[in-house]
Amino acid sequence: MIVDCAIYRDGHRTEGPQDFSDALDEARAGGGFVWIGLHEPTEKEFDHVTREFALHPLAVEDALKAHQRPKLEVYDDSLFLVLKPVVYEPRSDTVSSGEVMVFLGDSFVVTVRHGEGSALGVVRRRLEREPELLAKGPTSVLYAIADATVDHYLDVATELQTDLEELEAEVFSPDGGGSRHTASRIYGFKRQVLEFRRSTVPLAPPLTRLADPGSVGAALPFVNDKARPFFRDVGDHLARVNESVEGLDRLVSDILSAHLAQMSVRQNDDMRKISAWAAMAAIPTMLAGIYGMNFEHMPELRWVWSYPAVIAVMAALEVLLYRLFKHRGWM
Repeated sequence: MIVDCAIYRDGHRTEGPQDFSDALDEARAGGGFVWIGLHEPTEKEFDHVTREFALHPLAVEDALKAHQRPKLEVYDDSLFLVLKPVVYEPRSDTVSSGEVMVFLGDSFVVTVRHGEGSALGVVRRRLEREPELLAKGPTSVLYAIADATVDHYLDVATELQTDLEELEAEVFSPDGGGSRHTASRIYGFKRQVLEFRRSTVPLAPPLTRLADPGSVGAALPFVNDKARPFFRDVGDHLARVNESVEGLDRLVSDILSAHLAQMSVRQNDDMRKISAWAAMAAIPTMLAGIYGMNFEHMPELRWVWSYPAVIAVMAALEVLLYRLFKHRGWM
């Protein structure tokens, strides 16, 4: 559905006609631009927008189906940028991602949002409070959306760092993270980092191209050259996020390895204890087995002190084995 539609001239909002074609003509005539925001439009709803703004069919298909990687594509009449905003859920400690597609053309911006990962209304209101930035044209909208998305990445990275510290404290606690759920928690956290990484890492090349179009080919159309430093600043923030993501991924892998090593050591300790107790139980079993064979010619059977002697030997051997295993740390 259409969330918002407005014409911007000299950094100020003016309500335009309901028809997209008339709004675009009016914006071009007045030296402004029109910004249309849509949320999960159907093919029928988006068809009118496609015709009026001459959007490329491949980009339209991506915008409708979603599930795209962050990317920047150049078409004859527009630029197409895909971003994946992320949301951190503190109750479940999970990361979920949405998608924002931005069509940037001559005097128009069309944004398509999927999921709840990005409140573009907040970005729009912030821009409307900064008329000097908004007066830069459609490029200012592209910058503001990218900047808000990457800034939220930093917040999510901080939340994940806190979760990782808690997980680390659990694993290296005195009981060694002995809970049967510890391994599943570590693996679940690694999946959250992977989900976050899928949103942040592929965005680096598009921002690099926006910051320095000449580095990878021809200059980008519809992008104000004066916006390069702004996109470079967003790229620097994204680089910090990606470094944080790489660090989180390495640390959680190390924590998982440490947890598995602890579990292996604990199992070895348990096996040593079981073996020690089994060895101690074998002595009376062996002696009882010998004297329970009922042979006729066993002189010990007729001794008066046979029974207390056997009990004493058992006790002495048990004490000897116990002290030996205790000294070696098996018990």
